[in-house]
Amino acid sequence: MLGPTAGKPEPYTARRKRKLDSLRGRERIIRRCATVEPVFGNLHHNKRLHRFTRRGRTKVEGQWRLYWLIHNIGKMGRLG
Repeated sequence: MLGPTAGKPEPYTARRKRKLDSLRGRERIIRRCATVEPVFGNLHHNKRLHRFTRRGRTKVEGQWRLYWLIHNIGKMGRLG
């Protein structure tokens, strides 16, 4: 059933499924898998970035930029 019924809100899983099954939703999920998420997967799995070891926003941003730098240097090394 699409949308909420009278007096009941639509369950989150049903709403998410409806959005992903639409044409726009399929385009967005394809684009999402093709652009950003492989970088996060690489950092998580290969570089073992499971959590930040610093406290505070500025320190976490610095650590995050260091991981970006490591990732980009690796890409440059592979591509020549």
